[in-house]
Amino acid sequence: MRLRDLPSVDELARGADDPLAIDAARVVLARAREDIQAGADPGDLEERLRDELSAARAARLRRVLNATGVVVHTNLGRAPLSEAALERVREVGRSYSNLEYDLSAGTRGSRQDHVAGILRRLTGAEAALVVNNNAAAVLLALAALAEGRDVLVSRGELIEIGDGFRIPDVLARSGARLVEVGTTNRTRAADYERAVGPETAVLLRVHQSNFRLVGFTELPSVGELAKVAKRHELPLVDDLGSGALSPSNTVLLSEEPSVRESLEAGADLVCFSGDKLLGGPQAGIVVGRADLVEKLRRHPLQRAMRADKLTLAALEGTLALYLEPERALLEVPVLRMALEDAEAVRARAERLAELTGGEVEETVGRIGGGALPLAELAGFACAVEEELTAPLRAGEPPVVGVVRDGRLLLDCRTLTDAEVEEVATAVSRCR
Repeated sequence: MRLRDLPSVDELARGADDPLAIDAARVVLARAREDIQAGADPGDLEERLRDELSAARAARLRRVLNATGVVVHTNLGRAPLSEAALERVREVGRSYSNLEYDLSAGTRGSRQDHVAGILRRLTGAEAALVVNNNAAAVLLALAALAEGRDVLVSRGELIEIGDGFRIPDVLARSGARLVEVGTTNRTRAADYERAVGPETAVLLRVHQSNFRLVGFTELPSVGELAKVAKRHELPLVDDLGSGALSPSNTVLLSEEPSVRESLEAGADLVCFSGDKLLGGPQAGIVVGRADLVEKLRRHPLQRAMRADKLTLAALEGTLALYLEPERALLEVPVLRMALEDAEAVRARAERLAELTGGEVEETVGRIGGGALPLAELAGFACAVEEELTAPLRAGEPPVVGVVRDGRLLLDCRTLTDAEVEEVATAVSRCR
Protein backbone atom coordinates (compact mmCIF):
# COMPACT_ATOMS: atom_id res chain seq x y z
CA MET A 1 0.00 0.00 0.00
CA ARG A 2 1.13 3.54 -0.81
CA LEU A 3 0.46 6.70 1.19
CA ARG A 4 -1.97 7.96 -1.42
CA ASP A 5 -3.96 4.74 -1.13
CA LEU A 6 -4.83 5.40 2.50
CA PRO A 7 -8.46 6.40 3.15
CA SER A 8 -9.38 9.70 4.76
CA VAL A 9 -10.17 9.88 8.44
CA ASP A 10 -13.89 10.18 7.68
CA GLU A 11 -13.85 7.23 5.30
CA LEU A 12 -12.17 4.94 7.79
CA ALA A 13 -14.34 6.08 10.70
CA ARG A 14 -17.57 5.75 8.74
CA GLY A 15 -17.63 1.99 9.15
CA ALA A 16 -17.63 2.16 12.95
CA ASP A 17 -20.73 3.29 14.80
CA ASP A 18 -18.82 4.78 17.71
CA PRO A 19 -18.41 8.38 18.95
CA LEU A 20 -14.70 7.71 19.43
CA ALA A 21 -14.22 6.53 15.85
CA ILE A 22 -12.84 9.81 14.46
CA ASP A 23 -10.07 10.07 17.06
CA ALA A 24 -9.29 6.37 16.72
CA ALA A 25 -9.11 6.65 12.93
CA ARG A 26 -6.59 9.47 13.20
CA VAL A 27 -4.39 7.31 15.41
CA VAL A 28 -4.67 4.30 13.07
CA LEU A 29 -3.85 6.34 9.97
CA ALA A 30 -0.91 8.05 11.63
CA ARG A 31 0.58 4.65 12.49
CA ALA A 32 -0.20 3.36 9.02
CA ARG A 33 1.77 6.22 7.48
CA GLU A 34 4.73 5.40 9.73
CA ASP A 35 4.54 1.75 8.67
CA ILE A 36 4.45 2.61 4.95
CA GLN A 37 7.32 5.07 5.25
CA ALA A 38 9.30 2.34 7.02
CA GLY A 39 8.56 -0.06 4.18
CA ALA A 40 6.07 -2.18 6.18
CA ASP A 41 2.54 -3.27 5.37
CA PRO A 42 0.01 -1.39 7.56
CA GLY A 43 -2.33 -4.39 7.43
CA ASP A 44 -6.10 -4.36 7.75
CA LEU A 45 -6.99 -0.79 8.73
CA GLU A 46 -10.54 -1.64 9.76
CA GLU A 47 -9.27 -4.33 12.11
CA ARG A 48 -6.73 -1.90 13.52
CA LEU A 49 -9.54 0.62 14.03
CA ARG A 50 -11.55 -1.96 15.99
CA ASP A 51 -8.51 -2.74 18.11
CA GLU A 52 -7.91 0.94 18.77
CA LEU A 53 -11.52 1.46 19.83
CA SER A 54 -11.34 -1.51 22.16
CA ALA A 55 -8.14 -0.17 23.70
CA ALA A 56 -9.67 3.29 24.12
CA ARG A 57 -12.55 1.85 26.13
CA ALA A 58 -10.54 -0.66 28.15
CA ALA A 59 -10.03 0.03 31.85
CA ARG A 60 -6.61 1.40 32.63
CA LEU A 61 -6.62 0.48 36.32
CA ARG A 62 -6.87 -3.29 36.29
CA ARG A 63 -6.77 -6.28 38.57
CA VAL A 64 -3.33 -7.95 38.55
CA LEU A 65 -2.25 -11.38 39.80
CA ASN A 66 0.70 -10.77 42.12
CA ALA A 67 3.17 -13.66 41.78
CA THR A 68 6.16 -11.71 43.13
CA GLY A 69 6.10 -12.91 46.74
CA VAL A 70 6.02 -9.28 47.97
CA VAL A 71 2.93 -8.99 50.14
CA VAL A 72 2.53 -5.20 50.32
CA HIS A 73 3.67 -4.41 46.78
CA THR A 74 3.55 -0.64 46.28
CA ASN A 75 3.56 -0.86 42.47
CA LEU A 76 0.71 -3.37 42.54
CA GLY A 77 -1.61 -1.37 44.79
CA ARG A 78 -0.30 -2.40 48.23
CA ALA A 79 -2.87 -4.15 50.41
CA PRO A 80 -5.71 -6.10 48.81
CA LEU A 81 -8.90 -5.48 50.77
CA SER A 82 -10.75 -8.01 52.88
CA GLU A 83 -14.25 -9.15 51.97
CA ALA A 84 -15.56 -7.23 54.99
CA ALA A 85 -14.00 -4.01 53.68
CA LEU A 86 -15.29 -4.59 50.16
CA GLU A 87 -18.81 -5.18 51.45
CA ARG A 88 -18.72 -1.84 53.28
CA VAL A 89 -17.55 -0.12 50.08
CA ARG A 90 -20.36 -1.70 48.05
CA GLU A 91 -22.96 -0.76 50.67
CA VAL A 92 -21.85 2.86 50.96
CA GLY A 93 -20.87 3.41 47.33
CA ARG A 94 -24.10 2.32 45.68
CA SER A 95 -26.30 4.81 47.50
CA TYR A 96 -26.34 7.98 49.54
CA SER A 97 -24.75 7.82 52.99
CA ASN A 98 -24.53 9.71 56.26
CA LEU A 99 -20.98 10.81 55.43
CA GLU A 100 -21.41 14.24 57.03
CA TYR A 101 -24.86 13.93 58.53
CA ASP A 102 -25.71 13.20 62.16
CA LEU A 103 -28.73 10.89 61.95
CA SER A 104 -29.52 11.27 65.66
CA ALA A 105 -29.55 15.06 65.71
CA GLY A 106 -30.66 15.63 62.13
CA THR A 107 -27.83 18.12 61.62
CA ARG A 108 -24.48 18.32 59.87
CA GLY A 109 -21.97 15.80 61.19
CA SER A 110 -18.28 15.00 60.71
CA ARG A 111 -16.91 12.35 58.39
CA GLN A 112 -14.25 11.65 61.00
CA ASP A 113 -16.83 10.32 63.45
CA HIS A 114 -17.32 7.08 61.51
CA VAL A 115 -13.88 5.67 62.33
CA ALA A 116 -12.67 7.77 65.26
CA GLY A 117 -14.42 5.64 67.88
CA ILE A 118 -13.05 2.31 66.71
CA LEU A 119 -9.56 3.78 66.30
CA ARG A 120 -9.67 5.04 69.89
CA ARG A 121 -10.72 1.61 71.09
CA LEU A 122 -8.06 -0.26 69.14
CA THR A 123 -5.16 2.07 69.92
CA GLY A 124 -6.01 3.55 73.31
CA ALA A 125 -5.75 7.08 71.87
CA GLU A 126 -7.84 10.03 73.02
CA ALA A 127 -8.72 11.05 69.46
CA ALA A 128 -8.19 10.13 65.81
CA LEU A 129 -8.17 11.72 62.36
CA VAL A 130 -8.02 10.18 58.86
CA VAL A 131 -6.55 11.82 55.75
CA ASN A 132 -5.67 10.47 52.32
CA ASN A 133 -2.22 8.98 53.03
CA ASN A 134 0.50 8.91 55.66
CA ALA A 135 2.67 11.55 53.97
CA ALA A 136 -0.34 13.85 54.22
CA ALA A 137 -0.78 12.92 57.87
CA VAL A 138 2.82 13.87 58.69
CA LEU A 139 2.62 17.05 56.58
CA LEU A 140 -0.61 18.09 58.32
CA ALA A 141 0.82 17.39 61.78
CA LEU A 142 3.89 19.51 61.11
CA ALA A 143 1.93 22.31 59.48
CA ALA A 144 -0.55 22.46 62.36
CA LEU A 145 1.98 22.19 65.17
CA ALA A 146 5.24 23.64 63.87
CA GLU A 147 4.74 26.08 60.99
CA GLY A 148 7.47 28.71 61.14
CA ARG A 149 9.25 26.92 63.97
CA ASP A 150 11.83 24.15 64.48
CA VAL A 151 11.32 20.38 64.28
CA LEU A 152 14.03 18.09 65.68
CA VAL A 153 14.77 14.95 63.63
CA SER A 154 17.61 12.45 63.86
CA ARG A 155 19.98 12.46 60.88
CA GLY A 156 19.52 8.69 60.75
CA GLU A 157 15.80 9.19 60.00
CA LEU A 158 16.07 11.69 57.12
CA ILE A 159 15.04 9.04 54.62
CA GLU A 160 13.69 9.01 51.09
CA ILE A 161 10.52 6.98 50.57
CA GLY A 162 8.84 5.85 47.35
CA ASP A 163 9.11 7.83 44.10
CA GLY A 164 11.66 10.30 45.44
CA PHE A 165 9.69 11.77 48.35
CA ARG A 166 12.08 12.83 51.08
CA ILE A 167 11.35 13.58 54.71
CA PRO A 168 13.24 16.93 54.60
CA ASP A 169 11.12 17.98 51.60
CA VAL A 170 7.85 17.03 53.30
CA LEU A 171 8.97 18.95 56.37
CA ALA A 172 9.91 22.02 54.34
CA ARG A 173 6.52 22.06 52.59
CA SER A 174 4.81 22.11 55.98
CA GLY A 175 6.43 25.48 56.71
CA ALA A 176 8.46 24.08 59.59
CA ARG A 177 12.25 24.30 59.87
CA LEU A 178 14.33 21.15 60.03
CA VAL A 179 16.89 20.83 62.80
CA GLU A 180 19.06 17.75 62.42
CA VAL A 181 20.29 16.03 65.57
CA GLY A 182 22.85 13.31 66.19
CA THR A 183 24.72 11.53 63.43
CA THR A 184 23.64 9.21 60.63
CA ASN A 185 24.41 6.05 62.57
CA ARG A 186 24.15 7.15 66.22
CA THR A 187 21.64 9.48 67.81
CA ARG A 188 20.87 9.67 71.52
CA ALA A 189 18.18 11.34 73.60
CA ALA A 190 20.86 13.75 74.84
CA ASP A 191 21.27 15.04 71.26
CA TYR A 192 17.62 16.12 71.25
CA GLU A 193 18.00 17.61 74.70
CA ARG A 194 20.90 19.81 73.56
CA ALA A 195 19.09 20.86 70.38
CA VAL A 196 15.92 22.11 72.09
CA GLY A 197 15.67 25.89 71.89
CA PRO A 198 13.07 28.67 72.14
CA GLU A 199 11.96 28.03 68.54
CA THR A 200 11.51 24.26 68.93
CA ALA A 201 7.93 23.17 68.30
CA VAL A 202 8.01 19.37 67.81
CA LEU A 203 10.22 16.33 68.29
CA LEU A 204 9.69 14.07 65.27
CA ARG A 205 10.55 10.38 65.16
CA VAL A 206 10.44 8.81 61.68
CA HIS A 207 10.09 5.13 60.82
CA GLN A 208 13.06 4.17 58.63
CA SER A 209 10.86 2.31 56.13
CA ASN A 210 13.00 0.20 53.75
CA PHE A 211 16.22 1.71 55.09
CA ARG A 212 18.24 0.10 57.90
CA LEU A 213 21.69 0.78 59.31
CA VAL A 214 23.39 -2.16 60.95
CA GLY A 215 26.53 -2.39 63.05
CA PHE A 216 27.65 0.59 65.13
CA THR A 217 24.22 2.22 65.46
CA GLU A 218 21.99 3.72 68.11
CA LEU A 219 18.59 5.43 68.17
CA PRO A 220 16.64 6.55 71.24
CA SER A 221 13.42 4.74 72.08
CA VAL A 222 10.02 6.41 72.03
CA GLY A 223 10.07 6.39 75.83
CA GLU A 224 13.41 8.19 75.98
CA LEU A 225 12.25 10.84 73.51
CA ALA A 226 8.97 11.23 75.36
CA LYS A 227 10.86 12.14 78.53
CA VAL A 228 12.78 14.86 76.67
CA ALA A 229 9.57 16.18 75.10
CA LYS A 230 7.76 16.21 78.44
CA ARG A 231 10.56 18.09 80.20
CA HIS A 232 10.31 20.85 77.62
CA GLU A 233 6.51 20.67 77.25
CA LEU A 234 6.81 19.80 73.56
CA PRO A 235 4.76 17.27 71.56
CA LEU A 236 6.43 14.09 70.31
CA VAL A 237 5.14 12.98 66.89
CA ASP A 238 5.93 9.39 65.93
CA ASP A 239 5.68 8.60 62.21
CA LEU A 240 5.26 4.82 62.35
CA GLY A 241 4.69 4.50 58.62
CA SER A 242 3.72 0.86 58.18
CA GLY A 243 0.87 0.81 60.68
CA ALA A 244 1.04 -2.34 62.80
CA LEU A 245 -2.15 -1.69 64.70
CA SER A 246 -1.56 -3.53 67.95
CA PRO A 247 1.02 -5.74 69.64
CA SER A 248 0.98 -9.19 68.04
CA ASN A 249 1.66 -12.60 69.50
CA THR A 250 3.23 -13.63 66.21
CA VAL A 251 7.02 -13.57 66.06
CA LEU A 252 7.09 -11.80 62.70
CA LEU A 253 4.76 -8.90 63.49
CA SER A 254 6.17 -8.37 66.97
CA GLU A 255 9.32 -7.00 65.29
CA GLU A 256 7.37 -3.98 64.01
CA PRO A 257 6.49 -1.26 66.58
CA SER A 258 2.74 -1.00 67.10
CA VAL A 259 0.58 2.08 67.40
CA ARG A 260 -0.61 1.23 70.91
CA GLU A 261 2.95 0.59 72.11
CA SER A 262 4.08 3.96 70.78
CA LEU A 263 1.26 5.80 72.55
CA GLU A 264 1.83 3.91 75.79
CA ALA A 265 5.54 4.79 75.60
CA GLY A 266 4.67 8.49 75.56
CA ALA A 267 4.18 9.61 71.94
CA ASP A 268 1.66 12.44 71.75
CA LEU A 269 0.68 11.78 68.14
CA VAL A 270 1.23 8.67 66.03
CA CYS A 271 0.88 8.72 62.23
CA PHE A 272 0.57 5.54 60.16
CA SER A 273 -0.66 4.12 56.85
CA GLY A 274 -3.92 2.34 56.21
CA ASP A 275 -2.76 0.21 53.29
CA LYS A 276 0.40 -1.42 54.63
CA LEU A 277 0.45 -3.77 57.62
CA LEU A 278 -3.02 -2.63 58.61
CA GLY A 279 -4.28 -4.19 55.37
CA GLY A 280 -6.88 -1.56 54.52
CA PRO A 281 -7.30 1.22 51.92
CA GLN A 282 -4.81 3.99 51.27
CA ALA A 283 -5.17 6.39 54.18
CA GLY A 284 -3.12 8.37 56.63
CA ILE A 285 -4.24 7.88 60.22
CA VAL A 286 -3.34 10.15 63.14
CA VAL A 287 -4.11 9.14 66.72
CA GLY A 288 -3.14 10.63 70.05
CA ARG A 289 -3.86 13.57 72.33
CA ALA A 290 -7.27 15.10 71.77
CA ASP A 291 -6.06 18.72 71.85
CA LEU A 292 -3.38 18.06 69.23
CA VAL A 293 -5.71 16.08 66.96
CA GLU A 294 -8.19 18.94 67.16
CA LYS A 295 -5.49 21.37 65.95
CA LEU A 296 -4.94 19.13 62.93
CA ARG A 297 -8.67 18.85 62.29
CA ARG A 298 -9.11 22.62 62.26
CA HIS A 299 -6.08 23.35 60.06
CA PRO A 300 -7.01 24.54 56.51
CA LEU A 301 -4.93 21.77 54.91
CA GLN A 302 -7.10 19.10 56.52
CA ARG A 303 -9.94 19.69 54.07
CA ALA A 304 -7.59 19.28 51.10
CA MET A 305 -6.29 16.00 52.53
CA ARG A 306 -9.47 14.42 53.85
CA ALA A 307 -10.46 10.89 52.94
CA ASP A 308 -13.53 10.19 50.79
CA LYS A 309 -16.53 8.03 51.70
CA LEU A 310 -15.24 4.90 49.97
CA THR A 311 -11.92 5.08 51.81
CA LEU A 312 -13.69 5.55 55.12
CA ALA A 313 -16.05 2.67 54.40
CA ALA A 314 -13.18 0.31 53.54
CA LEU A 315 -11.21 1.47 56.57
CA GLU A 316 -14.17 0.94 58.89
CA GLY A 317 -14.70 -2.57 57.50
CA THR A 318 -11.02 -3.39 57.99
CA LEU A 319 -10.83 -1.98 61.51
CA ALA A 320 -13.91 -3.92 62.58
CA LEU A 321 -12.00 -7.16 61.96
CA TYR A 322 -9.35 -6.09 64.47
CA LEU A 323 -11.92 -6.14 67.26
CA GLU A 324 -11.37 -9.90 67.08
CA PRO A 325 -7.57 -10.24 66.60
CA GLU A 326 -7.66 -13.90 65.60
CA ARG A 327 -10.27 -13.13 62.98
CA ALA A 328 -8.11 -10.32 61.60
CA LEU A 329 -5.19 -12.73 61.16
CA LEU A 330 -7.42 -14.96 59.04
CA GLU A 331 -9.46 -12.43 57.07
CA VAL A 332 -7.12 -9.47 56.44
CA PRO A 333 -5.29 -10.63 53.27
CA VAL A 334 -1.98 -8.93 54.14
CA LEU A 335 -1.81 -10.62 57.53
CA ARG A 336 -2.93 -13.97 56.16
CA MET A 337 -0.29 -13.98 53.42
CA ALA A 338 2.50 -12.68 55.64
CA LEU A 339 1.91 -15.25 58.36
CA GLU A 340 0.99 -18.28 56.27
CA ASP A 341 3.03 -21.42 56.85
CA ALA A 342 5.56 -22.16 54.11
CA GLU A 343 4.14 -25.65 53.60
CA ALA A 344 0.80 -24.18 52.54
CA VAL A 345 2.67 -22.02 50.03
CA ARG A 346 4.53 -25.12 48.81
CA ALA A 347 1.23 -26.92 48.20
CA ARG A 348 0.05 -24.14 45.90
CA ALA A 349 3.40 -24.07 44.08
CA GLU A 350 3.20 -27.83 43.53
CA ARG A 351 -0.34 -27.48 42.19
CA LEU A 352 0.75 -24.73 39.80
CA ALA A 353 3.75 -26.79 38.65
CA GLU A 354 1.44 -29.76 38.03
CA LEU A 355 -0.87 -27.63 35.90
CA THR A 356 1.88 -25.86 33.92
CA GLY A 357 4.70 -28.39 33.74
CA GLY A 358 6.92 -25.99 35.68
CA GLU A 359 9.30 -26.74 38.53
CA VAL A 360 8.90 -25.94 42.22
CA GLU A 361 11.62 -23.68 43.58
CA GLU A 362 12.26 -22.28 47.06
CA THR A 363 11.97 -18.51 47.37
CA VAL A 364 12.27 -15.74 49.93
CA GLY A 365 9.28 -13.41 50.11
CA ARG A 366 9.09 -9.93 51.63
CA ILE A 367 6.50 -7.92 53.49
CA GLY A 368 7.13 -4.84 51.32
CA GLY A 369 5.69 -1.36 51.70
CA GLY A 370 8.56 -0.28 53.97
CA ALA A 371 7.60 -2.73 56.71
CA LEU A 372 10.05 -5.23 58.21
CA PRO A 373 12.68 -4.82 55.46
CA LEU A 374 14.98 -7.43 56.99
CA ALA A 375 12.26 -10.07 57.45
CA GLU A 376 12.45 -13.05 55.10
CA LEU A 377 9.34 -15.11 54.32
CA ALA A 378 10.24 -18.66 53.36
CA GLY A 379 8.17 -19.66 50.37
CA PHE A 380 7.90 -21.51 47.09
CA ALA A 381 7.35 -20.61 43.46
CA CYS A 382 6.62 -22.37 40.21
CA ALA A 383 9.42 -21.72 37.70
CA VAL A 384 8.45 -21.46 34.01
CA GLU A 385 10.14 -20.14 30.88
CA GLU A 386 11.44 -16.57 31.02
CA GLU A 387 9.92 -15.96 27.58
CA LEU A 388 6.46 -15.96 29.19
CA THR A 389 7.22 -12.83 31.24
CA ALA A 390 5.94 -10.21 28.78
CA PRO A 391 2.98 -12.25 27.42
CA LEU A 392 1.75 -12.91 30.95
CA ARG A 393 1.95 -9.21 31.81
CA ALA A 394 -0.05 -8.43 28.67
CA GLY A 395 -2.77 -10.99 29.43
CA GLU A 396 -6.16 -10.63 31.08
CA PRO A 397 -5.74 -10.62 33.97
CA PRO A 398 -2.06 -9.66 33.86
CA VAL A 399 0.32 -11.91 35.81
CA VAL A 400 3.45 -10.35 37.33
CA GLY A 401 6.28 -12.59 38.55
CA VAL A 402 10.03 -12.35 39.13
CA VAL A 403 12.73 -13.21 36.59
CA ARG A 404 15.71 -15.02 38.09
CA ASP A 405 18.49 -17.09 36.53
CA GLY A 406 16.79 -17.27 33.14
CA ARG A 407 13.39 -18.36 34.44
CA LEU A 408 10.17 -16.69 35.48
CA LEU A 409 9.28 -17.45 39.10
CA LEU A 410 5.59 -17.39 39.98
CA ASP A 411 5.72 -17.04 43.76
CA CYS A 412 2.71 -18.62 45.42
CA ARG A 413 2.84 -16.76 48.74
CA THR A 414 0.93 -13.89 47.18
CA LEU A 415 -1.49 -16.06 45.19
CA THR A 416 -4.69 -17.59 46.52
CA ASP A 417 -5.81 -21.11 45.62
CA ALA A 418 -8.25 -19.72 43.05
CA GLU A 419 -5.59 -17.47 41.55
CA VAL A 420 -3.28 -20.46 41.06
CA GLU A 421 -5.88 -21.83 38.65
CA GLU A 422 -6.06 -18.48 36.85
CA VAL A 423 -2.27 -18.30 36.52
CA ALA A 424 -2.19 -21.82 35.12
CA THR A 425 -4.78 -20.87 32.52
CA ALA A 426 -2.81 -17.74 31.63
CA VAL A 427 0.42 -19.73 31.19
CA SER A 428 -1.36 -22.21 28.92
CA ARG A 429 -2.80 -19.37 26.85
CA CYS A 430 0.60 -17.71 26.40
CA ARG A 431 2.45 -20.80 25.20
